[in-house]
Amino acid sequence: MPDRKILVELVDADGTAIGAAEKLAAHRPPGALHRAFSVFLFSPEGRMLLQRRADGKYHWPGVWSNSCCGHPFPAEPPFLAAVRRTVDELGAAPELLAGAGTVTYDLADPRSGLVEKEHNHLFVGTLRAPLRPDPEEVGASRWVTPGELAAQRASDPFSAWFGTVLEAAGPGIRSLLPGAGW
Repeated sequence: MPDRKILVELVDADGTAIGAAEKLAAHRPPGALHRAFSVFLFSPEGRMLLQRRADGKYHWPGVWSNSCCGHPFPAEPPFLAAVRRTVDELGAAPELLAGAGTVTYDLADPRSGLVEKEHNHLFVGTLRAPLRPDPEEVGASRWVTPGELAAQRASDPFSAWFGTVLEAAGPGIRSLLPGAGW
């Protein structure tokens, strides 16, 4: 990948675009509110795909998180960015992907000193294709049931945003998978 600065879209408290900033600069304290997305993918049997972020990531390395997350480029629709990054990170496209709302948060990474000050667009969907994860993005992946997720959250480190985005996406997940226990 060529050495280039990646831009993120800055937003106001209502999620309206107000400009752009270099990605790393937007994550330096105190942080700049910017657009992001989080994807929750499920197998046909209703298992959730988790990924462990690669150890080489500049912030939140080596922790478990949702199936995929990232940032749209300025003026890129969040849905298209979510599909693009899912393919980039996991090497597979979702079979189905639907919006599940938004959530805003401001969280600090104590290890790197960076912050996540994000207006996050949430997506839920299904995935049948085999995974071909990019090792620079994904350290490991795992399909879990609700009970397995609860046990893993009690024993392994997760991204600081995981609980927030999971709770906010809950209605969309339950709509996608009624009766699956999510």
